[in-house]
Amino acid sequence: MNWTEIDTWIVITGALISMACAIPGTYLQLNKQSMLGDAISHAVLPGIAIAFLCSGRKDPLPMLIGAACAGLFTGLLSNLIHRHGKVDTGAALGVVFCSLFALGLVLIRVAADHVDLDPSCVLYGAIELAVIDGWSIPQVVWLSGGILVLNLGLALIFYKELRLAAFDPRFAETVGIPSPAIQYGLTISTAITTVVAFESVGSILVVAMLIVPGATALLLSHRVGGVLGISLLLAAASAIGGHIAAISLAPAMLAALTGHSEIGALNSAGMMAACSGFIFFAVLAAKGMARRFARPKSVGAGTGEIAPTALPLD
Repeated sequence: MNWTEIDTWIVITGALISMACAIPGTYLQLNKQSMLGDAISHAVLPGIAIAFLCSGRKDPLPMLIGAACAGLFTGLLSNLIHRHGKVDTGAALGVVFCSLFALGLVLIRVAADHVDLDPSCVLYGAIELAVIDGWSIPQVVWLSGGILVLNLGLALIFYKELRLAAFDPRFAETVGIPSPAIQYGLTISTAITTVVAFESVGSILVVAMLIVPGATALLLSHRVGGVLGISLLLAAASAIGGHIAAISLAPAMLAALTGHSEIGALNSAGMMAACSGFIFFAVLAAKGMARRFARPKSVGAGTGEIAPTALPLD
């Protein structure tokens, strides 16, 4: 394995993006709105395309504004369909994000004719190219680090509000915490994070970074602080392990299986998402084995019942 400076920046960028995505993604899962993250990552495409068409350049600010508006529109429209159309929440999200995603693809194709924009990079990302921009510290690193600091700061400042809105929205309302405002703020934060991740990992792979670290952390902890901390560590580990696998382990395995030794490095963003999924299944299997071989704690003499081990989410 020939490690270069570019590999270092790829790992740093991937880790920052993964951790930035893990924060809003964890709260989406605590709110039982995992599908909303998937919907937002696809539905913000029209906002990005319109920003490209209006500005004529790939400036971050118009992209973020367009994505925030599109993400907020996704949440409002799906909620409107759910309430007034008597449609299931998942179905409402599916209708909205599929329609907006299709519209976004059309607009991205139009924008690509006016702006130096590759539609495949928007979908799948190009983290290997994003870190090559002539700067001593690539711009994508500053953007990724900035959105991580922003999301982490918001999570710490509104820790109590986000926790109450997730577990007991009615009680949150009675103590003066506007649950709908918290939800819309989380939606906008997810949309902005998704846009920052587009150049590196694309609109499809970003879903894994939003959902998988938090889902894995929920297998290991039942406390909000613990889940957030573990999800950040797992996100960083997935980025590091994914890139190492992309440039060494995976090509070697494919070469052994196919008999072709000229197989080069694989897509780093894709392997980061795959590594995240591998960690999830490894933790799930380990937890299942631990439960299977754990010594049961009986309740009452000779009853054979296992005592409940529910841990409260605080």
